[in-house]
Amino acid sequence: MLKIGVFGVGHLGKFHLNNWKEIEDVEVVGFYDPNDTVASAVIEKYQVQRFEDPLKLIAACDAIDVVAPTSYHFEICKAAILKGKHVFVEKPLANTMDEARELVKLVKEANIKFQVGHVERFNPAFLALKQYTLNPMFIEVHRLAQFNPRGTDVSVILDLMIHDIDIILSLVKSNVKFISANGVAVMSDTPDIANVRIEFDNGCVANLTSSRISMKKMRKMRLFQKDAYIGIDFLEKKTEIIKLNAPGDTNVFTFDIETSTGKKTIAIANPTVKDTNAIKLELEDFRNAIVQNIDTPVTVLDGFRAMDVAHQILEKTKNGSLT
Repeated sequence: MLKIGVFGVGHLGKFHLNNWKEIEDVEVVGFYDPNDTVASAVIEKYQVQRFEDPLKLIAACDAIDVVAPTSYHFEICKAAILKGKHVFVEKPLANTMDEARELVKLVKEANIKFQVGHVERFNPAFLALKQYTLNPMFIEVHRLAQFNPRGTDVSVILDLMIHDIDIILSLVKSNVKFISANGVAVMSDTPDIANVRIEFDNGCVANLTSSRISMKKMRKMRLFQKDAYIGIDFLEKKTEIIKLNAPGDTNVFTFDIETSTGKKTIAIANPTVKDTNAIKLELEDFRNAIVQNIDTPVTVLDGFRAMDVAHQILEKTKNGSLT
């Protein structure tokens, strides 16, 4: 039985706690949260012990789940790693790049399992593409949300855009060559809307727009590669592939078009998107990594790379420049 301790039981932390209690071979031994009102409500609803000393909770666990504000990630993760405990931490990995670098070093030295909560990797619309070869050369992303004061302790880049940065870095097997960006603070002290262009050494270009001051929600990514277009709707959980028809293609709708080089047959496929719980899936994979002694699906290095690009973008927006 894997013993888990949860740090932070606010809005997202409650989702984590709820999912942990549904996962087999896991015991939630307790939680830590400094807010007495929140803690009392959690004790009453979930019948889970509250620890008032974070070090005692770490000592009582095999692994911890950090869902606290980003500014607390480093100190909690470091304390757990130094005690040889496995760590799941919500994105972003840490508050500063220096903190992130030290966490990478500590994880390597401790030889523990460490996973960063980039939950969109587990979105069923994205998982539906696992059987397909993805080699995008142009990517367009729109991630829009309505304003919510919760989460404004960090910029929209570290709050929302980092989801897409992580996905893109997992898809494009090439180094980042150049970044241009612009961001505007409207409702908070950090950028609430940002537009970014990332160029890679292999020629791939990604355009990203993220906003937390929109009138409607949108979480869409469009991938363009040779002979194919792939649309992913993370919000509506839908995936579409439009490509040149190939021998052996099944479960596709086809039609012909005339081009300057002759007739082409176009195939449209809508891969099956399973109704799954993304948070539960990522937590289950974290448990499996520990129990089976395998790599976590989103490693500390993945979290570091996403954070590194996000911070490069932040520097561009601070200058108020597009270059």
